[in-house]
Amino acid sequence: MIAYTLKRFGLAVLVAITVSFVTFMLLRFSGDPAVALAGADATPEDIEVVRVTYGLDRPLLIQYIDWGRRALKGDFGISPYFNQPVEKIIGNRLTITMTLGACALSFAVLLAIPMGVLAAIRPNTWIDRLALTVSVIGQAMPSFFFGLILIIVFGVMLRWLPISGSSTWKHFILPAVALGYYATPAIMRLTRSGMLEVLGADYIRTARAKGLRAGKVLFKHALRNAIIPVVSLLAVQFGFMLGGSLVIETIFAINGVGFLGYESISRADLPMVQAIVLLVSMFYVVLTFFSDLLNAFLDPRLRVQ
Repeated sequence: MIAYTLKRFGLAVLVAITVSFVTFMLLRFSGDPAVALAGADATPEDIEVVRVTYGLDRPLLIQYIDWGRRALKGDFGISPYFNQPVEKIIGNRLTITMTLGACALSFAVLLAIPMGVLAAIRPNTWIDRLALTVSVIGQAMPSFFFGLILIIVFGVMLRWLPISGSSTWKHFILPAVALGYYATPAIMRLTRSGMLEVLGADYIRTARAKGLRAGKVLFKHALRNAIIPVVSLLAVQFGFMLGGSLVIETIFAINGVGFLGYESISRADLPMVQAIVLLVSMFYVVLTFFSDLLNAFLDPRLRVQ
């Protein structure tokens, strides 16, 4: 397990370096950063001052190395719009986005995995068709449209839940449902297909022939093996929720990292955009790394790869 962990950690570090380099270069190639930072009314002299102040006149590789060295220390520069350290602003908003992502993922897991298991043990029944219908609707309906429906029904008509802000736990219910429901179909279908494959395996028939209880066969033997690919999917989905919460945070007026990214792009706040893109990318890398370790723990056969 130690060798497997070290191997995966080394791979994660290489991916992180590659992602950070590509992210840095893409933002530089998308346009002249000095022009964006100086503003639309800036003179050529102002643009040149900005270019020198932010070190944009140096070679790109030198800029990347300097930025990467400072980023490792948690220093992402000063936001030209907020006039505050980037890491401080992101830190204040990150808790909100993490809470929203965790709530959305919890909702998706609690809804999708039981539906997938029930659909697998009752194939071609009304339960299976109901689960597939819920899956198709969730896949076809955009999260922003579903969020607006939730606002109209539960916030405006019934007045059960608040529709904006993040001051209490009730404020996270509607956005978490809107964000989590979009991830439900993929989790449900993967759980269903995994359970159908595992339930037809020889060792499951052997366990049943030995007289083991149905619940023990289902959860200890079948679900434990069928859930392995779902773990990797959950890591990716959680990263997607953190990165894709921009629309949901905007609709529900939640001042998280997603909405901060939207603000920064509209204001050409390059240091902030660069830090947010890197942060979301690193979430994907870290979550994938830990999902690999969890899969290796659940299935020892993976450790020999």
